[in-house]
Amino acid sequence: MTSLSQLGEDTVVETLLHTLPSSSSVLTGAGDDCAVVACNDEYDILLKTDCMIEGVHFDRNMSPFLVGRKALARTFSDIAAMGGSPQYALITVMVSPSRAIQELEELYRGINYLARSWDTAIVGGETSSLPWDGLVLNVALTGKVPHQQAILRNTAKPGDLIAVTGTLGDSFHSNHHLTFTPRIREATLLRQLHLANAMMDLSDGLATDLPRMARASRTGFVLNMNTIPCRRNCTIQQALTDGEDYELLFTIPPEKEPLLKIFRKLIPNVPVTLIGTMTQPTDGEKLTGGWDHFAQS
Repeated sequence: MTSLSQLGEDTVVETLLHTLPSSSSVLTGAGDDCAVVACNDEYDILLKTDCMIEGVHFDRNMSPFLVGRKALARTFSDIAAMGGSPQYALITVMVSPSRAIQELEELYRGINYLARSWDTAIVGGETSSLPWDGLVLNVALTGKVPHQQAILRNTAKPGDLIAVTGTLGDSFHSNHHLTFTPRIREATLLRQLHLANAMMDLSDGLATDLPRMARASRTGFVLNMNTIPCRRNCTIQQALTDGEDYELLFTIPPEKEPLLKIFRKLIPNVPVTLIGTMTQPTDGEKLTGGWDHFAQS
């Protein structure tokens, strides 16, 4: 028998994707930040689910309010990566019966706070006990994007410029992973300006997520390490591998680079940095590191 740790997360996911049924209404299935399903001539539906596990994504000593906020913000980040906006969420909570009701109330206060900030309805969910002293949160989220305007991760082209929003690295020590703002507004503007050829959110680290985009797009990439925007007191290596940044990684056709001036003028408080170029698949470099759920520890 082959263990999950021997394969690694990407290989495990690719193995399972080949078994999934689909239908004619599915425009983009599993493998991107969200699934895209045809709805009408005006909008397509975005579908996303994501889980948070105590001891993996957060610790028990962290603020329940911020943990709840993060659970929803992570899925918002995926909706943003498609150029969409969130609409309806279902929340599943699995928790030890020994935990205090006040903890769950604080979790939901954080969830509700972020949902109201983006006009998103919490429409239901599920609760279940755990046979150990732990907490697991799962969010299922729908969103919408104008018909046939979702920005995918597999549409980068050789010659595209590589860009990121914000700064990267040291997310846990700085508490950025608990307090980040999903880049919905920024992604919407990128879509409206027709600026991004391809896009995804940075959750597992640039060293993991950029190669995923390159593989999906059948390209390579070259980075300018000197331009990677690092969070304060953070090294380049941390910016590449720490993960949990929840920034946007996207590519820009070189002829559209002047449009970045419009973006920066309209959203002056969020930096956008050019960090490299997409290449032909055989001409790029390789990155290692980043987060892998099934990597051997």
